[in-house]
Amino acid sequence: MNNRKILPPTYLLFALLAMIALHFVLPITKVIPSPWNMIGVIFLLVGIDVALIAEGLFRRYKTTVRPFEVSSVLVTDGLYRISRNPMYLGFMLALIGVAILLGSLTPMLVIPIFLVLIEMNFIRTEERMLAEKFGQDWLDYTTRVGRWI
Repeated sequence: MNNRKILPPTYLLFALLAMIALHFVLPITKVIPSPWNMIGVIFLLVGIDVALIAEGLFRRYKTTVRPFEVSSVLVTDGLYRISRNPMYLGFMLALIGVAILLGSLTPMLVIPIFLVLIEMNFIRTEERMLAEKFGQDWLDYTTRVGRWI
C-alpha cells in the first residue's frame, strides 16, 4: 500500500512555494501591515516545534512516521493527547505563520486547500488503517481526542 510517492512534507513545501508566489505575483491587498506581520514568526516556530515533537514521539515509540505504513504502536500521549494529527497541525501552524509574515491576502487562500488535500490524501487512509490495526483502542482514542484539536 506504500505506492504513494508524494509525502506530506512535499505538500508543505508546495504550499509554501505557492504562498510566496501568490504574495509576489498576485498579492491583492496587504491585510497585516508591518510590524504586526512579525507575529507570524511565533506561529511558524510553534508549528515547526509541534511537528518535530510529534515526529519525535513516533521515533521514541519506534513506530513509522511515513503515511501508508502500518503503525506498530498507537501513540496517545504528549501532543497526541490534544490532537490526533499534531504533525499536520504543526504544518498548518507553520503555514499560518508564513501567511501572517507575508501579510497579503492571497497566501492565506493556500491554507484551506492544503488542509483539504492532507485530509483527503493522508488522514482518511491513516485513520482507516489505525482503526483496522488497533480496533476498540483506536475508537476510544477518537472519542477523547479531536482530529485537529
